[in-house]
Amino acid sequence: MPYVPSPRARRPLAAAVAFATAVLLAGCAVGPDYHRPDTPMPAAFKEAPAGWKVAQPADGADRGAWWRVYGDPQLDALIDKLNASNQTIAQSAAAYRQARALVAEARAAYFPTVGLTASGSRSRTPRASLSSGSSSSFGGGGSGSIGNSYSVGLDASWEPDLWGKVSRTVGAQRAGEAAAAADLANARLSQQATLAQTYFQLRTADALQMLLDDTVASYARSLQLTQNRYAQGVAARADVIQAQTQLQSAQAAAIDNGVARAQYEHAIATLIGEPASTFSLPPLPLAAEPPVTPVGVPSALLERRPDIAAAERRAAAANEQIGVAISAFFPTLTLSAQGGVQSSVWSNLFTLPARFWTVGPQLAATLFDAGLRAAQTEAARASYDQDVAAYRLSVLTAFQDVEDNLASQRILAQEIDVQRQAVDSAEHALAIVTNQYKAGTVDYLNVLTAQTTAFSAHQKLATIAGQRMVSSVGLVKALGGGWDVSQIARETGGVAAPAPASGAAAVPVAQK
Repeated sequence: MPYVPSPRARRPLAAAVAFATAVLLAGCAVGPDYHRPDTPMPAAFKEAPAGWKVAQPADGADRGAWWRVYGDPQLDALIDKLNASNQTIAQSAAAYRQARALVAEARAAYFPTVGLTASGSRSRTPRASLSSGSSSSFGGGGSGSIGNSYSVGLDASWEPDLWGKVSRTVGAQRAGEAAAAADLANARLSQQATLAQTYFQLRTADALQMLLDDTVASYARSLQLTQNRYAQGVAARADVIQAQTQLQSAQAAAIDNGVARAQYEHAIATLIGEPASTFSLPPLPLAAEPPVTPVGVPSALLERRPDIAAAERRAAAANEQIGVAISAFFPTLTLSAQGGVQSSVWSNLFTLPARFWTVGPQLAATLFDAGLRAAQTEAARASYDQDVAAYRLSVLTAFQDVEDNLASQRILAQEIDVQRQAVDSAEHALAIVTNQYKAGTVDYLNVLTAQTTAFSAHQKLATIAGQRMVSSVGLVKALGGGWDVSQIARETGGVAAPAPASGAAAVPVAQK
């Protein structure tokens, strides 16, 4: 007949469940509570231009794909490929999935472990002769017993989270998940910014190539003019040699520029996940201008930089690990239960007499470990201090990044205005000297000097324009690229996201 437990048999199990519930409710989490570490917080960015005004609230809104402000369809297409195929981003995405799995692994400790066992065996046991003391024979006619044994059972064990070890471990893994989400965002932003900067460097190389090609053509015309004047007897042989040297130097520079251009192209191929041997970009001059980038107060960086958010979450995870280490000083309680049926006759296996069960708690405590737990706790505290220092360093580095790029934008904007004037002056001087040379009032050395000055001025202007674009991307990256900590909550379901820094919720934004 099927086994039906009697009320008396159910009492121990009910008592064990009630005891476990009481123990669980009485549990507490040992270890320090986490508070976001304090960091130095300036009131404003020093390098922000004095003429910048407070922007409207909408200037702080998320603009989505930040690179689209440059208005370059080719750049947009490249970053779309990067988002889909970049291997650095793929590594960070896999690390994030791993962090999510570790949270599920840690949460499993909240629940009991249940197992099923089933066995069957047949054995022969020798039967000793009590009268003669002789051993029984192993032959077919010898004395001995042959029997069967069958059993089916369930066993369960559970360790209540008395001291918060499990909750601290889960909290640490949740913080690790949030840190991994921020790492993924930071990897994506870093790779996007690197691609944009490399792209603008490539376009700067294209602009320089156009300048060098025009310069080579101009120097070739000057050489032809000098050769004609030499043939007419109005120019010296030295003028022809100087013109040839100048032309050949420009040709060599044009060839050399191709090295940098090729390297930029190869770097872009790697960033978008394509072999460098199968990727190419047609030449185009640099035509973009740095966009106006809204800049908030320094405290806003704590909410907008994914690397800062990742460092802060690692500090939170390290704080939880201190609690895990401290919990080892306290005893552990394990509740175990086992039950099933066992019989030597298969037909009697699932009958009432075949049943068995056992249930009870087990309390265990470490009395001596030669300082092991104390050392582990000290190591956890040191790890926390290390992560706090890393967090503070990330904040200071973020301030430096913004200040560096603000200074670069401000100084390069001033420099490019002056350099444009220098280009105009050099072109004007070249025109005058060229006419004087044609009129025979100056020698070719004056023309050579004026041409070199004009070329250098144009080259410097193109270089500054490229530096401004690279710096503008650096400023966008330094400000977080439109990212904020709320995206961690969307990624992780709202758990373990950093708490907003005080004073960072409503901040003025400056714009040029």
